[in-house]
Amino acid sequence: MTTRPYVILSAAMSVDGYLDDASPERLRLSNAADFDRVDQVRAESDAILIGATTMRRDNPRLLVNDAERRAHRVAEGKPEYPLKVTVTRSGDLSADLNFWHHGGAKLIVTVDDAVEKVRAAMDGLADVDVVSVGPELDWGLVLDELGRRGVGRLMVEGGGTIHTQLMAQDLADEVHLAVAPLLVGQPEAARFLGSADYPGGSTARMKVLEVRAIDDVVLIRYAPKERG
Repeated sequence: MTTRPYVILSAAMSVDGYLDDASPERLRLSNAADFDRVDQVRAESDAILIGATTMRRDNPRLLVNDAERRAHRVAEGKPEYPLKVTVTRSGDLSADLNFWHHGGAKLIVTVDDAVEKVRAAMDGLADVDVVSVGPELDWGLVLDELGRRGVGRLMVEGGGTIHTQLMAQDLADEVHLAVAPLLVGQPEAARFLGSADYPGGSTARMKVLEVRAIDDVVLIRYAPKERG
């Protein structure tokens, strides 16, 4: 039986729960010390996952930036960079995005109807694998596929739709929330979590694993499967 990876949801949000504001520029929620913490979590992960919408909006490279951390991975027999994973139903991906041109191996998880579209869009790019999990995007099957590929620890960096789906399906093992001392207040902006039928309902309290101030940001770690 395939062992699914340990899933960590990682996000920086405003005090009122937003991942960004509605302006064209990316809102910098975190600070330098917390970005370094995130870099460490990436270095400890076997794979990092973002949704295609987040990739198109933010155009991240999604790397382990610290050279010593990368060297430590290599010394442990791991690839220099974690596997980079994206998930798309539509198959609307551009080969020009930073995601494809930095780091090591990449994986696109999609559905049957979009496989050929994705392969055509990625034609000519190195280190990019494409796999379908069937007619629908089933997160259990996504995690099974990553487990088969040897991913033991998966860091999910968004966006809000993916965080919501994984939380609603009780598939997240840990949540890392960096709460920035900002207020966004724009209903059209992206939120960390949306409306969903969450396990246990509105009275199920998650276990707190850690609360720590990182300069002006507060890191909160929760165990979502441990609800009482």
